[in-house]
Parts: sequence; C-alpha cells; structure tokens
Amino acid sequence: MIQVNNLTKRYIQGTMVLNIPNLEIPKGQSFGLVGNNGAGKTTFFSLLLDLIQPSSGHIINNKVQVDKSEAWKPFTSAFIDESFLIGYLTAEEYFYFIGDLRGQNKADVDALLSKHEVFFNGEILKSKKYLRDLSKGNMKKVGIIATLIGNPEVVILDEPFANLDPTTVNRLKIIIKELASDPNVTVLVSSHDLVHTVEVCNRIVALHLGEVVKDIQTSPETLKELEAFFAV
Repeated sequence: MIQVNNLTKRYIQGTMVLNIPNLEIPKGQSFGLVGNNGAGKTTFFSLLLDLIQPSSGHIINNKVQVDKSEAWKPFTSAFIDESFLIGYLTAEEYFYFIGDLRGQNKADVDALLSKHEVFFNGEILKSKKYLRDLSKGNMKKVGIIATLIGNPEVVILDEPFANLDPTTVNRLKIIIKELASDPNVTVLVSSHDLVHTVEVCNRIVALHLGEVVKDIQTSPETLKELEAFFAV
C-alpha cells in the first residue's frame, strides 16, 4: 500500500504546487492520476520516487518512507521522461543494464523483450541506434518496457500515452491491463488523456492546483463525470 500523509510541496516564493493531506493507494490497484498542466501530477510522482523533497509530510511505499530509506527501490519501477534513459546506449544495452540492476540475467531480459516484441513494431531492437537518436515515441517504448524488468510490485508511468501512435497506444493499454490484473502489482498512471486513463485504471484521482478534487472508482459514468468537470 502507498500512503500519503500531510504531503505538501512549495516552490519559489512559497507557491504551493501540491497539497494532499491524506491518500491511500491499496496494493494491486490500477490508479489513474489526471489533471491539467500544473495540476501537480508529475510533482506527486517525483515525490513518490524521492526525486524531490517534500516541504512537509511524507509518502510510505509498502511500509517504507521513501525520503528516509531506499528499501522501496528494489520493488518499484518508473518511467517519467527521457531523462530516465542513458542516451549513449542502444536499447538492448539499456535493457541488459537495467536487468543487471534488478538481478535479471540476459535470458530473463530476452524473454521479456520477446514477449513484447510487437510493442516495438520492428523499429527499436537490433537497430543499433543509440537511445538519444530514437524518436520520442520510441524512447518512450524503451522506457515503458524497462519498467517491467524484474517483476516490480509498483509501476509508475507518467504520461505513457503521449507521443505514441494509435496502434502503440492500444498495445500499451493491453500491457497496463495485464499488469493491473495481478493482485500483487500496483500500477500508477498519470495522463492528460481521460479516455485512455479511465479505460486502464479502476480508480481515478483528479488534481487541480495541487489538490485532490475527485476520487472516483471507475464506472461506466466516470468518463462523463471527468469530462464535465474539466469542461468548466
């Protein structure tokens, strides 16, 4: 379970960018985070990954306070943006590097890549291209599949549908739904795309100006409710 307690983040001149008094994300939940630009989605994920420090409060990931211990790292994976990649490596080199960090041998990684070969659409593996030379969409494909290495219990994806073509988006939704079907895996997805997020997540939280304004268990009415809220 992920627990948020009195979490705030302030930036320059005391501007509050995130203020979440309490939030719980149960183990095994597929959790969608939606909101406009500046709502605080990426800030929340950055705090969850200890990339930035909270102004107050804390986050606990499976009984580990993330800003006090690194014990959450072996069971947590994430892809936020291209800065998570290593540009001077090829895709295969990067996958094997991540595999080594997560205790996976080459055969383990190859088995995962083979399973998701269609997701790469023949454009990445064996291309011998450095990651820095890939398109943004193909960089994202590499980053997303890398999060699956080592069978993590918590998978965090920030704007995973952006820069992907429609075919790849559909393939990605299948991957996320498969992850979410495992009761031992918690999937957190942030996105501007309400349709895709509602389709793959069984709970949606909407942020506005850093605060939770909607917390909805996904139902046939969820998309209409969110569209009506953001239409105002």
